[in-house]
Amino acid sequence: MDRLRQRADFLAVANGARANSPAFVLQSRRRDDSGPIRIGFTVTKKNGNAPERNRIRRRLRELVKRLDPVSMQPHHDYVLVGRRDALSRDFATMLDDLRIAFTKPARHTHKGRGSRTDGSRPGPAPATSRKPD
Repeated sequence: MDRLRQRADFLAVANGARANSPAFVLQSRRRDDSGPIRIGFTVTKKNGNAPERNRIRRRLRELVKRLDPVSMQPHHDYVLVGRRDALSRDFATMLDDLRIAFTKPARHTHKGRGSRTDGSRPGPAPATSRKPD
């Protein structure tokens, strides 16, 4: 199992399926290549100061270490987005939440970005010719 480190990879996974939990959000995306499972961890600044965010990230990493990799789907990228509840939530409960999140059916959200798969932006609207009156 490898780690996601590039911003582009995190953004690609953000457009995939997601499963919510009180302590985290699991985002997933199927890859076309036959590489290993990759996982990334992120915690936004609204979840506390740097030591708190680092503690959340460490707890999420430990969850993944203790989870059986068989429960993850091959050829997928995953991102765990930490929430503030990860600081106070019981570790065994979080582990159960993560197992459940990996078994949930994929729910796709597009966040209003359109359905373009090539990552391009829509161009300007076509010009219309108006006849003078």
